[in-house]
Amino acid sequence: MTQHNISIPVGALSLQVEIGKLAKQADGAAVVRYGDTVVLTTAVFAKEPKENADFFPLTVDYRENTYAAGRIPGGWFKREGRPTEKEILTSRLIDRPFRPLFPKGFNHETQIIAFVLSADGQNDPDVLAMNAASVALTCSRVPFYSPVGAVRVGRLEGELVLNPTNSQREKSEIDLIVAGTEDAVVMVEGGAREISERVLLDAIFFGHEAVRRIVAAQKVLRQRRSSDGPLVAFVVVDANDAKVLARTPEFRDDSSREHVVCLGHHPLIEVVGAALQISPLPLVHDGGVDVKSDQGLCR
Repeated sequence: MTQHNISIPVGALSLQVEIGKLAKQADGAAVVRYGDTVVLTTAVFAKEPKENADFFPLTVDYRENTYAAGRIPGGWFKREGRPTEKEILTSRLIDRPFRPLFPKGFNHETQIIAFVLSADGQNDPDVLAMNAASVALTCSRVPFYSPVGAVRVGRLEGELVLNPTNSQREKSEIDLIVAGTEDAVVMVEGGAREISERVLLDAIFFGHEAVRRIVAAQKVLRQRRSSDGPLVAFVVVDANDAKVLARTPEFRDDSSREHVVCLGHHPLIEVVGAALQISPLPLVHDGGVDVKSDQGLCR
């Protein structure tokens, strides 16, 4: 799968979306970044319907681990425990606008899993997880009615702002999450400090304008994804002395290895894709991504 990126100006920063790099075996996967907060969301569905299911078996799981902030759990609990209240509420936040957009009668088990890879402490990853879930579904084979965009709306000194930081939210008169399609608002959740109905409606419409831009960008990303072709670049390497025996013109020395054929420990006909990246995340102490064929590992 070819990597595709797109950037959408939202508020003070740009919402950066990437597909085709991680979780390639999932039906759909997307990495969304806003500031130094990064979220990976995957979507997978069973190819056969669930027997005797009179409901849509959708599971949404959102997880925040301490490594995302560059920390190690201390005290009595040295490992990550059960989902926190924030994780449970965010999972429901993702489930609510997405569940009605699947076809009626679609009884295939479907999972949406969101992982916070990096958290900067200022940009809340919950809205990013919602957008990443929509991208993962939109760019997959999962039947899905329409892309969904989500933004957080605040109001500072009488001015509406998109995706306010956590420090700005403490002073904001409104803390509102707006999710919707290109045509309509699907979900609104949040609170306010004694504002008029007119101000609240303005905030919802203000958020929906940004949602429409995010949805339009997702449709562009889906078109790019549908035009992918097969990878043809490869290089043959001797596993004993790492000597390059042959290569195709498409293989470049300055790029990550697309396909590697090793002699010695592996038969000649075995093609193993490989790609390495060091320090892919902004806030963890260190990390790396190792992708072989359609399998990937990020630490």
